[in-house]
Amino acid sequence: MKIDYDILIIGGGLVGASLACALRQSALHIGVIEAVPLAASSQPSYDDRNLALAYGSKRIFESIGAWDEIAPQTTPIERIHVSDRGHFGATRLAAADAGLPALGYTVASRALGAALLKILEDAKSIDWMCPAQMQDIRITPGSATVTVRHAGTDKALTARLVVAADGAHSAVRLAMGIEAARTEYKQTAVATNVTADLPHRNTAYERFTDTGPLALLPLRDANRCGVVWSAREEEIGTILGWSDAEFLARLQERFGDRLGTFMRTGRRVSYPLALTRVKEQVRARLALIGNAAHTVHPVAGQGFNLGLRDVAALAEILADALRAGSDIGDLGVLQRYAAWRRRDNQVISTFTNGLIRIFSNDIFPLTFARNAGLMAVDLVPGLKRRFIRVSSGLSGRLPRLARGLPL
Repeated sequence: MKIDYDILIIGGGLVGASLACALRQSALHIGVIEAVPLAASSQPSYDDRNLALAYGSKRIFESIGAWDEIAPQTTPIERIHVSDRGHFGATRLAAADAGLPALGYTVASRALGAALLKILEDAKSIDWMCPAQMQDIRITPGSATVTVRHAGTDKALTARLVVAADGAHSAVRLAMGIEAARTEYKQTAVATNVTADLPHRNTAYERFTDTGPLALLPLRDANRCGVVWSAREEEIGTILGWSDAEFLARLQERFGDRLGTFMRTGRRVSYPLALTRVKEQVRARLALIGNAAHTVHPVAGQGFNLGLRDVAALAEILADALRAGSDIGDLGVLQRYAAWRRRDNQVISTFTNGLIRIFSNDIFPLTFARNAGLMAVDLVPGLKRRFIRVSSGLSGRLPRLARGLPL
């Protein structure tokens, strides 16, 4: 049987494009199928939201030769301030605490997407089909067949491996009958940008409030910050309906005056929040990465970084299989990827879910304990370094790309 592609990546958003970028210099022939035009305002991966790239993610992008293109669009996070609104607990983290040049970097999703696409422009081993939609997928022992609607016609494409990178509501996952346990937080995130009258000094803020966490991320303009405000579902219509002046006043009330007075705000967008865990991350000829495999609460900014570590681990497993002459779609090969990713997924989902559960409860013993915990992290160097390593994507078994090594 003729095989059209070694790998078909379903989903050309940030995670799918990152995998294509990581493998672009390999001997693999890769196809990328993306449903939404990449330049469209409706493209979910390339919108105006701001991402916090962990330091480990910067290393991955450096290793695949993408950081030089991405770096001019980023802002280093040198310090993080964590607080519990109305309570005494606070933690201050600094890159110097862990001997790092930065704890992470902020970048607009749209800018990161544009940088990845520019790198992939000249990759002769990668074919893009966009806009195109997966219609069906069938797995046989020797290959996977994906039916794709592209340019008004249906095409049946064969591949040794299909990688699902098509987001939290993955069509591939649904078509294959892979179960996903989804826990609704009954919260929605409102994302926007604000300008304050005091500079952010490369400091990110995570402030826990009675309706959910409020994050401010430093942006390239010294006085501008990205905002992710998690609020109860029933409040979102009201928040989106406020005038700019009302929004800034309410934000000021919840955040305080550490950045002086908020003076301007940009367009507000919202997206619902949920915890998703899949029961199978791989099958023969199939692997799930990014939000197709897991979603977490945006608290601590872990979601995209978790997906990027999926990319780095899968790329390493596939590169090793190629060197060994193994079939890249073999279940035994892919199970090594799934086993590797299991612990990291569990640690981060438990970490983020635990933060939300603990900080959304106002029972006095728990509020005292969580604030004492914040103070302990602030005062105990060992705890602080451990917290930084986990949140910076530098703990556990790291892929070669996250250690600054080539595939």
